[in-house]
Formats: sequence, C-alpha cells, structure tokens
Amino acid sequence: MRFLFPALAVVLAVSALPVGAQTPQGSAPLTLAEAMRLAEAASPILRAREAQFAAVEGARREAASLFFNNPALSTEGTRRRFSPPDGRATEWTVGIAQAIETGGQQARRREAASAALDALRAEVEDARRQARAEAALRFHAVLAAQRRVQIEQRSVDLFDNTAQAVAKRRAAGQDTRLDANVALIEAERARNAVASAREQLLDARSDLGSVLQLPPSTLPEVVGELSLPTNDAPAYALDQLQTSALDLPKLRALAGREAAARGRLGVERASRYPDVTVGLNVGREGLSGAREQVTTLSVSVPLPLFKRNDAAIGQALSEVGQAEIERTVAVRDTQAQVRRWSRLESQRERVLRSQRTMASASADNQQLAARSRQAGQIGLLDQLLVNRQALDAERELNDALAEYHATRIELEQAAGWSQEGFPR
Repeated sequence: MRFLFPALAVVLAVSALPVGAQTPQGSAPLTLAEAMRLAEAASPILRAREAQFAAVEGARREAASLFFNNPALSTEGTRRRFSPPDGRATEWTVGIAQAIETGGQQARRREAASAALDALRAEVEDARRQARAEAALRFHAVLAAQRRVQIEQRSVDLFDNTAQAVAKRRAAGQDTRLDANVALIEAERARNAVASAREQLLDARSDLGSVLQLPPSTLPEVVGELSLPTNDAPAYALDQLQTSALDLPKLRALAGREAAARGRLGVERASRYPDVTVGLNVGREGLSGAREQVTTLSVSVPLPLFKRNDAAIGQALSEVGQAEIERTVAVRDTQAQVRRWSRLESQRERVLRSQRTMASASADNQQLAARSRQAGQIGLLDQLLVNRQALDAERELNDALAEYHATRIELEQAAGWSQEGFPR
C-alpha cells in the first residue's frame, strides 16, 4: 500500500477552509477587510473618543467668541419724596458693563482649543487603527487555528490508514503485535491532537468575536490566506518604518495634548493681569419740572495684591510636564518597537526556509518511505518516523506563519504603516 502525502508547499499556498466551526446558515464568509470594518464600527474605545467631539467643539466655539465674559446689564429705580410744595419724583438708571481681559487670554484660549481638537482627531484615528489591527491579529489567529485543524485531521487520516493496513498485515502474519500497537497509539495520539486543535480554534473564534462584538455562534465563516506576500522581497525597509513612525497618530495626539496644555498654561499666566471692567450708565434725575439726563462712564480695575492665580498656574504647569513626559516616552517606545523589524525579517527567513526546503523534502521523504515500506526495505517504525517528521514540519511552518503575521501586524501598528484594507 502506498501512502501519498500532499506536497506541503502546495497545501500551504491555498486558502484555509474552516473545520469544525459552527457558522450561521446563509451568512457570507468573513474576509479580513470585512472583519476590520466590523471591528471599527463596534469598537467601544473609538465610539468613546468620537463622543468627546461635542465637548471639544463646544470649547472651541466658546473660545472663538469676541469676549470670554458676558456683558452685565443693570437697571435701578429710585422714588424720592421732597418737602412741600415739591412733592415726589421718580428717577431711573440703566447701565451696561463689560469685563475685558488685558493679558491676551482669549488668543491663547483659542490656541488651546484648536490643539485639543487636533489631538482628539488624532486619537480617533489611532483608536480606529488599533481596532483594525486587533481585528487583523485575531483574524490571522483564526486562520492559523483552522490550518492547524486541517493538519491534525490529515494526521488522523494518515495514521488511521496505517493502523488499518498494519492490522491487515498482522492478520496475514506479515506484521507483529508490536507494530499493530505502535500504529494504534499513533492513531489515538492524532485524534487527541485534532481535538486539541479544535478547542484552540473555538478559543480563537471567541477572541475574534469579542473584537467584532459578535457571539461565536453568529460569527461567519472565516476565509483568507495565511502566507507570505507573492514576492520574496520585504514590504518595507527599516528607514521607511522610522519615517512612517514620525507621523504616527498616537504621537500627533500627544503632541496636540501638549500644545493644548501649554495653551492653558498661557491662559492662566495671562490671568494674572487684572480684567478691566468698562461700564456705561444712562439715567434721569430731578423733579418733574427740572429733569436732568445723566450719562456716566465707569472703569474699574481689581488690584492683584492677594490673589495671583498661583494655584491654577501650578496645575497648568503640572499638566504641561505630564504631557511632555508622555510624549517623550511614546516616542522612545515607538522607536524601540519599530526596531523589531529585524525580528520580522528573521521570522520571514524562517518561513521561507520551511517552504523551500523542509516542505518539499518532507513530502518527498513520505513517498520514498511508502515505497521502501512496500519493498520491505524499512520497517513500520521508520515509516512512522518519516510521517511524524513531515507533519511536524507542516506544524512548524504553520506556527512560523502565525508568528510572522502577528509580528507584522504589531510592527505596522507601531510604525503607523498601512494595514490590510486601510490605505495610509
């Protein structure tokens, strides 16, 4: 009997088919682009960031007004009684007063509001990228789990066929009881492996469903490829990633937060200068026979002797220092994460070696072992060793591809590089 094992290089180039996953009837298959779209729409972090636009827009509109303080309207009526024969007289006064900031607070307030709005927009973009990257990471984990189930299922078929063939040969007196027991153990180990792989697939689908805010029972069938790009050259170089990282949305958001903090600090420092209140009052006074119209212009300035706004300035200084620290740490961490590019290249080379050498050699060895076993040149243990080695090579290649894509997604997210379905 010949035991032909499919060439691993060909098998790993085709799309992974779902195995053992419960998918709703009539649902369209879930692609990577659709998973990213669903994750973006369902992300609670992204929705929370977008909900903050109302507050930031309100602060920007308030800062765009001519004056920060509203004018004050006042009115006063007086009833006077004079000695006879003058009698009584009614007097009234109407006035308006406006407090005017003298330290340029309004301009700095506009700068802070504009910087806060830019920071929030960058945070929304960063949250969108994080949601899509998390979906891509979980999506590829499901593909790897599905492929692992396929590998283990082929292992079950292979060792089951071997066990059945050995049982027939033992009945004919050609194989020993030891050979039959060894083949049976391998078949049972393969069944345990496929059961474990199916459990891992369920966990991977649950993780993906959590990102998409979908129950596992309603998660559509996941389809896609777990492979390297068609060309052997890397998609980007280290200097390209470092250049892309300079425009990372997270860094732009932190820079905007720092600029907004500096604007608020400028507002508080300028508030040390006293506001000038200008008032205009118009009224009529005197008896009915000798009424007078009175116009009064008033200017009042508080004396900054005791309150110098030190508490607010200190709080604003603390916010500026915290924003500087956060931005510095983020820049340093981003540079460190981008330098993981060398790790990605190492994983890529490992995948290529597995595809070019181990896959073809393992498939060839299985065919040679099957023919040698038929010719009586090797025993059952030798053939089982060759089969196990071929399956291990395919498992290693699947794991290497999964690690490669996980590192690639994390690297692209850290560097602000374009993701699948998300143009830069």
